[in-house]
Amino acid sequence: MDFLEIVQKRRSLRSYASTPVEPEKLNYVLECARLAPSWKNLQCWRFIVVKDPETRQALAETMPDTNPGRKVLVQAPVVIVLCGVPSESEVWEDKDYMMLDAGLAMEHLVLAATEQGLGTCWEGLFHEDMARKALNVPDDVRVIAYTPLGYASEERRPRPRKSMDEIVFEEKWS
Repeated sequence: MDFLEIVQKRRSLRSYASTPVEPEKLNYVLECARLAPSWKNLQCWRFIVVKDPETRQALAETMPDTNPGRKVLVQAPVVIVLCGVPSESEVWEDKDYMMLDAGLAMEHLVLAATEQGLGTCWEGLFHEDMARKALNVPDDVRVIAYTPLGYASEERRPRPRKSMDEIVFEEKWS
């Protein structure tokens, strides 16, 4: 697959097969995330790989009942938790580079997973304090997002995207 095909193929997967993720594929997606760019190359991200069903259930319980991600976290064979270390980044002119850098690392992971035939689904609607407790994350580290990781049990169709005319301006905002 070339890069554009990977980007076009990526979907937020909400239904996973019970097939385990091969260690080499898991390591590959984590290596791709590790190589993401970051503010001043501070690499503020950390990842927690969760395979234990009880811990995945505990993570699901950090989400509101209305979040469909609750069932997905329990169903997928792996959940990757994205954390950020604020002391290893900066905020400049109200721009939080930790969040940006962590997002870049997660996007590298998501696209690498797609390339490997795996599915993901960025999950950000959860109670951080509950997640921190479930995973024993220190108070000075932020829990930013989760993604289930695994093989699709069904194909997802493309979602509509805005046209280039709606999102791209030349020289100045217009």
